[in-house]
Amino acid sequence: MTNIPHTAADQAQTLRNLNSHSPGPLPQKAEQPTSVYSITSGKGGVGKTAVAANLAYVLASMGKRVLILDADLGLANIDVVFGISPTFNLNHFFAGEQDLQEIMVDGPMGIKILPAGSGVQNFTNLDSHQKMRLLDGLDAMQNHFDFVLIDTEAGISENVTYFNTAAQEILVITTPEPTAITDAYALMKLLSTQYHEKHFNLVVNQIQSEDDALDVYRKLTMVANRYLDISIDYLGSIPDDRQMIESIRKQKVISELYPGSKITQAFRQLAGRICSEPTQASPKGNLQFFWKKLLHIGG
Repeated sequence: MTNIPHTAADQAQTLRNLNSHSPGPLPQKAEQPTSVYSITSGKGGVGKTAVAANLAYVLASMGKRVLILDADLGLANIDVVFGISPTFNLNHFFAGEQDLQEIMVDGPMGIKILPAGSGVQNFTNLDSHQKMRLLDGLDAMQNHFDFVLIDTEAGISENVTYFNTAAQEILVITTPEPTAITDAYALMKLLSTQYHEKHFNLVVNQIQSEDDALDVYRKLTMVANRYLDISIDYLGSIPDDRQMIESIRKQKVISELYPGSKITQAFRQLAGRICSEPTQASPKGNLQFFWKKLLHIGG
């Protein structure tokens, strides 16, 4: 993995061995396969949605076509982070009132957002007609995006496991806070033991120093190596920054508001590492597989 600090790479190897916007036109079809990342966390308050929004913004600034699926059905707030007010959300789609393209909204840098909206029903409870209708709408977007980022709920609810097991890559967000580390491990343990997920990516948010992040990674890998048959890739860290609070208040992602800040540089490094990762050739590394598995349709 390129651009990882030397000490991080060495330790990683050692541990492994041990407001309303009218939607614009869809981006042109991508030549490369679409990468589907679930961005998830074992508990709330670790900055998961901020990571998703800033990662999307930086990827888009690099010329990548990005779609965010807001899958936090209880506290949907991707639209709040970007300062937009969608007129419609997935509730209107499932009610048959709007097409998928009509509820999609534009974020900054050409990012496309599918807003959930508070009170959207559980995806696992959709009937067969709703699943087929959603699949038809999603199929129309096939290969229009380089990255699909799913902002899941926090915790280990059925909806969380639903999206994580369908996604191509699982990106776990935690902080150095002990309960956050414990809950991140609990999420990985659940996905491993009950859903047979064997690979996870880790980002440590709100750190004071890189040593803090590496210590979190070391603890998680040591416990995982002892009790779970999984691998954890360390993708980097995001520094704690008071400017994040200001960016939330102004409803702009910090990468847009403070492009020269250290935290924005950290998001750029994270985006660079994700872009350097080879797209999986397995069936799970396929956008169509993601949609069908998500909706339990087909093989």
